[in-house]
Amino acid sequence: MSKVSKASPVRALKAGPLQVRFEHGNLRYVRYHGTEILRAISYVVRDRDWGTLSPVLSDIVVEETPGNFSISYVATCDNNGVALALKAVISGTEDGVLRFTVDATPDGGFETNRCGFNVLHPIEGVAGQPVRVEHCDGDIEDTIFPDLIEPWQPFKSIRGLTHYPEAGLTATCRFLGDEFEMEDQRNWSDASFKTYVRPIELPWPYLLDGGKTNTQSIELSIEGSTARSAAGLPTKKGKAEDTAIQVIPEIGSGHVFPKTGLVITPEEAHQPLVCLDVLSKVTPQVLLCHYDQTVGHVGQDLSAFAALQQEFDAQYELEYVVICDGNLDQEFTALKDGLAYAGFKPDSLLVCPSVDRQSTPPGSEWPDCPPLADIYSAARKAFPGISLGGGMFSYFTELNRKRPPVEMLDIVTHATNPIVHAADDESVMETLETLPHILRSARAILGPGKEYRLGPTTIAMRQNPYGSRTFPNPNGERICMTHDDPRHREQFGAAWAVGYGAQVSAADISRWVPAGVIGTRGIIDAEHSDLLPIGEAVKAFSEMAGKPILPCRVDDPKQVVAIAVKDGALVRVLMANLTKQSVNVEIGGSVGCHALDAYGMLQLELPCSEVLN
Repeated sequence: MSKVSKASPVRALKAGPLQVRFEHGNLRYVRYHGTEILRAISYVVRDRDWGTLSPVLSDIVVEETPGNFSISYVATCDNNGVALALKAVISGTEDGVLRFTVDATPDGGFETNRCGFNVLHPIEGVAGQPVRVEHCDGDIEDTIFPDLIEPWQPFKSIRGLTHYPEAGLTATCRFLGDEFEMEDQRNWSDASFKTYVRPIELPWPYLLDGGKTNTQSIELSIEGSTARSAAGLPTKKGKAEDTAIQVIPEIGSGHVFPKTGLVITPEEAHQPLVCLDVLSKVTPQVLLCHYDQTVGHVGQDLSAFAALQQEFDAQYELEYVVICDGNLDQEFTALKDGLAYAGFKPDSLLVCPSVDRQSTPPGSEWPDCPPLADIYSAARKAFPGISLGGGMFSYFTELNRKRPPVEMLDIVTHATNPIVHAADDESVMETLETLPHILRSARAILGPGKEYRLGPTTIAMRQNPYGSRTFPNPNGERICMTHDDPRHREQFGAAWAVGYGAQVSAADISRWVPAGVIGTRGIIDAEHSDLLPIGEAVKAFSEMAGKPILPCRVDDPKQVVAIAVKDGALVRVLMANLTKQSVNVEIGGSVGCHALDAYGMLQLELPCSEVLN
């Protein structure tokens, strides 16, 4: 028997071919013979703003033998002075059976939006693949996991899910103690399908009765074996830390790298004037100017954009939050007059109703809002000479759930954010897996030929559609839905942005916005004297814009990503290490080997003759 340290409750556990990682009271990366079965099993407690209440664990006991393991612990959560006591028991056996049970008892009325298990199925090898759903009434449904991202719950009233993670393997997960349903977390760029407790259509927040214990259990059983295990071959393993990765550019993409933009607000617009020399190093093609009268922006604030436009050469887009509290023609005429008075001349106008920035969950009533067609018509009438965009200033989730009449628009846009549900380093990097699904699903909504622009894609959240506010982060922690994530200013943020750019480069995107100019999501340091690491990445993106993309083959894209473009007789290559281990990178097999430190970034300019097949 062994005990896990209270200070670091993280441990890898094995029971024969069954492997899990115990992490802060929950399980991650449930594997069998090396094949990922589940991404995570977590017991989650949310407050009324969907913020996560982190439990304080104690009395953690782990027992492990070659054929089984068991874990027990107690924990407490506090919500405005009301304590929730948790008692957890976990067990796993070599025959592929895993159980996780939690008893939860509050000492008074405990307010929560969700209290119970989340089970995450991975998306790779799962999206679009068969699944058997056992419903709470005993009905059995043979269907598939969604291929394109499903806006609403693909499955409700779930008692069990059976899927087939690899040829020869069958995995059945049962959900006990309450009614569960599934959401397609790719909407929020999470790399998972999430089965969670309590239907979202029921009222929230709700109260857990003081002194009353709620018991929930997750039971996983895995049957069969993989072809490798049946043949007696070693279990699949990840890359070693010093594994050489080959990046081999190839001709034939047909796309060019998109324009790179930076977002800026009226509050920030005067500050770049004191650091134009630093901003000029980056030469972004676009400045996305956000204007929102519902948070106090007024007509004279447009003068700040005009002043910047006089000093810095770029394409200027106005992102206008439509108030929608009166006559739409009058609102857009007032905007037109305000722009003329300020002398600000945007090249395009993007519009989104204010109320649509807040999420409308399943079962909720849609807020009062004029038809999008009326909003777009009024905008077009007031601004007949510039490109008109619509969609969502929030995330793909909202675009997927309220799809605009795209035929009335020149441009469709949405943003993304990687810290809606989880904020640890691994989960943030895993969101990169989801981007091809988002980009493909968005294109299915837009149709071919419609211009597609991505709004801000920063790690830090600029606006919370799922609660009343974004969360402060004075201690620089890894927390969900914060407007100030320290990783944005670290090498991690640059590496993640390069990973994002690698996914964007494979899609038909005309412009994306990986950062702001200044502030917590900016590219310039607090002293306005130099570029942050992400500023160096954005500089590289800007230099690549408009140039033909050379697709890259990478041995392990979860470890290293690469973007390559043809620039005359040269190939520009931008690479990043997505892990916290150093890795060696070999370019084209003949250029040489380069070492990338943890979350390191590397830029190269190479003769075409050395890297092109």
